[in-house]
Amino acid sequence: MSGWYELSKSTNGQFKFVLKAGNAETILTSEQYTAKSGAMNGIESVQTNSQIEERFAKEVAKNDKPYFNLKAANHQIIGTSQMYASTASRDNGIRSVMDNGKTTTIKDLT
Repeated sequence: MSGWYELSKSTNGQFKFVLKAGNAETILTSEQYTAKSGAMNGIESVQTNSQIEERFAKEVAKNDKPYFNLKAANHQIIGTSQMYASTASRDNGIRSVMDNGKTTTIKDLT
């Protein structure tokens, strides 16, 4: 089963999306957007940029946990991963976003 996007509205009225893998695990989380249209543009950006390996910035948090950010061509962060236990699992997460990011399935929970 391929992945999908879930678009939701936070309690503060802002919109965000997550990218889920086929097993329903969240593999990428967006920032918050003031308008639904902004979140939809973010999804379109992930669909495009997730196919370009150079757009993934491999990072290490202050607690030494690896994670990654997906960036647009203008270097803005589009989405952030969870914290991983190892660099190998982070790299698997990147591959999963590359595999699932191009999906056009959007579950609108707003």
